[in-house]
Amino acid sequence: MRFSLPVTPILDALPALRSALRAHRNAVLEAPPGAGKSTVVPLALLDEPWLGADKRIVMLQPRRIAARAVARRLSQLAGSEPGQLVGYRTRLETRVSAATRIEVVTEGILARRLQSDPALEDVGCVIFDEFHERNLQSDLGLALALDAQRHLRDDLRLLVMSATLDGAAVATMLGDAGSVRSEGRAFDVATRYADPAPAGVNRWPEAIEQRAARVVLRALESDPGDVLVFLPGAAEIRRCCDAITAGAGDPSLLVLPLYGDLDAAAQDAALRPAPAGRRKVVVATNLAETSLTIEGVRIVVDVGLERRQRFDPNSGMSRLETVAISRASADQRRGRAGRTAPGVCYRLWSESAHASLSAQSVPEILEADLAPLALELACWGASDPQSLAWLDPPPLATLTQAKELLHRLEAIDERGHATPLGRRMASLGTHPRLAHMIERGAALGLVDLACDIAGLVSERDPLRAQGT
Repeated sequence: MRFSLPVTPILDALPALRSALRAHRNAVLEAPPGAGKSTVVPLALLDEPWLGADKRIVMLQPRRIAARAVARRLSQLAGSEPGQLVGYRTRLETRVSAATRIEVVTEGILARRLQSDPALEDVGCVIFDEFHERNLQSDLGLALALDAQRHLRDDLRLLVMSATLDGAAVATMLGDAGSVRSEGRAFDVATRYADPAPAGVNRWPEAIEQRAARVVLRALESDPGDVLVFLPGAAEIRRCCDAITAGAGDPSLLVLPLYGDLDAAAQDAALRPAPAGRRKVVVATNLAETSLTIEGVRIVVDVGLERRQRFDPNSGMSRLETVAISRASADQRRGRAGRTAPGVCYRLWSESAHASLSAQSVPEILEADLAPLALELACWGASDPQSLAWLDPPPLATLTQAKELLHRLEAIDERGHATPLGRRMASLGTHPRLAHMIERGAALGLVDLACDIAGLVSERDPLRAQGT
């Protein structure tokens, strides 16, 4: 198949990537944000002889919104509609057909697919896009895919694509792997730091979303282009949008939120280019750091915070914490202003504070609740996680606590093997605690109520008010 691929920096790396995947089963592609990895590489690999005419490419994306957006862009380049040559699967939506050759999926979908079809019979290549985010599901998916490749499918290709990760370390873990790097051609982005807080003041008295709104209003007057604002959560985003709208006093200005719980129509509105003659401000969580391209953005306002799930071994529960981002994440966000033209990034922290940020975000596997991972490993038959390949192995203490929970839930037996109940729980695609509740609800004739409660708890905190 021949496609009219967009002129992006990744085109220069395609010959080396094709050679790497012909000579090796696995490959690592390092390329900066905006190089065109997600929207060029899958189409460029469709004609490779190792893929054949009857095998699919499966590409992982870390978020539902990214999976839909990437699939739509690939479909547009292929001259078709989503669900035809290019399709996508998320937990809430599926658009694929018998003609689909490229399937864009969220990360948890791969583990479920491997559990039901360990050999991935109809798949020729799995692409782990945005692997630098180091989500728990991507680490698990790669470990299981490598195990399947080792024991069942020596012809399966695995491609790990990353923007900021140590590619040499990933290539070493993959074993038989080629390594390709694309330098990219981003436009210059000026970086403007906030002044340090006054002496003796530990924190700014003004709410962070109000500070962000003030910077946005000032930038709209002094800099060209649309604006992308990074805030940690939905509540801050809503308050910031209100403050910008009130302060601008311009009915032609589009101020749009972007976060995971928004419906698809609202998310699509934030991603679309602004109409001619109008400017747009998109206020987003860290889901806009990678994968998604928001056309027209030349100004980034970054508060330097994100929300992360942290597991507390003492309580056995996870909680959301607001934490400072890493320097790698800050660079990703800054790069959003230089995709199509020179831009500017306003960082709402001082230059000295920037130097104290951690270089990379902590991989989720090192600080997350490992009960879902432990259940997947038990269903896979890997009672010893050391038998699998990990960039960072799951911590023994947290994994032991997770297994104890699964045993109490009767999801695994004394030997650590998955029970029939455990396998049913794993197939539900939710946390084992919630899956156990659903199974018990079904036994009591209350399955609808149990599912409703599980849906509320898994999507958001039902006790948290909308305005907080």
